[in-house]
Amino acid sequence: MFSRLFDRHLSRLFAALLIMSSAIAFSASAVRAQEYTAQEIVDSGHRFFGATSGGLATVIEKIFASYGLPNGYILGEEGSGALIGGLTYGEGTLYTKNAGDHKVYWQGPSLGWDFGGQGSRNMMLVYNLDDVSSLYDRFGGVAGSAYVVAGVGFTVLKNGNMLLVPVRTGVGARLGINIGYLKLTQGPTWNPF
Repeated sequence: MFSRLFDRHLSRLFAALLIMSSAIAFSASAVRAQEYTAQEIVDSGHRFFGATSGGLATVIEKIFASYGLPNGYILGEEGSGALIGGLTYGEGTLYTKNAGDHKVYWQGPSLGWDFGGQGSRNMMLVYNLDDVSSLYDRFGGVAGSAYVVAGVGFTVLKNGNMLLVPVRTGVGARLGINIGYLKLTQGPTWNPF
């Protein structure tokens, strides 16, 4: 009797563990489904940047090797200029797999050894985005020539555990290195602070 009771409880325990492990595996794959693969990002970048995207795949590979899979990205345009102190203004659309598409604006000051101006098309990879509202904040970092291949370069900006990795290609003449931040907002504003 004890043996049958033990066997019945053991098989129920085994079934419960099997169901729990399946649920954990399913939820882990659901989280991964919200992230973008390197191929999805490269394809989107080629459509957005067009003929100027020769080094895009190399830059994306470098970013993915360093930071992994993003769970959102922004496609947009920006203009910036600097004479020691600089300003940047841009606008675009945030794309996510689970929270839809959202219009985004960004602006920010910079300070450093930095001269010139540029207009660029911009793809920002977004990492650790838990909620779209957490994107509307300031992201700081050091800008300059962090990595450049065939006119495509990227920098890394951080706020808490969230990362923005802007990938830029554009026209203009700008030389230098600076420290600053980008402030992302839901609506356009002239105030970069």
